[in-house]
Amino acid sequence: MAQIDKNMIIGDILDIDETTAPFFFEMGMHCLGCPASRGETLEQACAVHGVDADEMVRKINEHLASN
Repeated sequence: MAQIDKNMIIGDILDIDETTAPFFFEMGMHCLGCPASRGETLEQACAVHGVDADEMVRKINEHLASN
C-alpha cells in the first residue's frame, strides 16, 4: 500500500495512483496536466489553494488504503 506525505510532488502522487486526481480537482487544482502543477509539492499546492495539507494527506492516504 502506497503512502503519501505533504512533501511529495503532485506528479509523483498521480503516478502512484491516478485515481487521486479528484482530490486535486476538489481543491480547485484543475490543470493537473501542466508541468507547473505536476512539479509542486502537495504542501505548496495546498497553500496556494487555501487547503489544509495535513487533511489532504489524510484523505488521500485513506483513499489509497481503500483501493
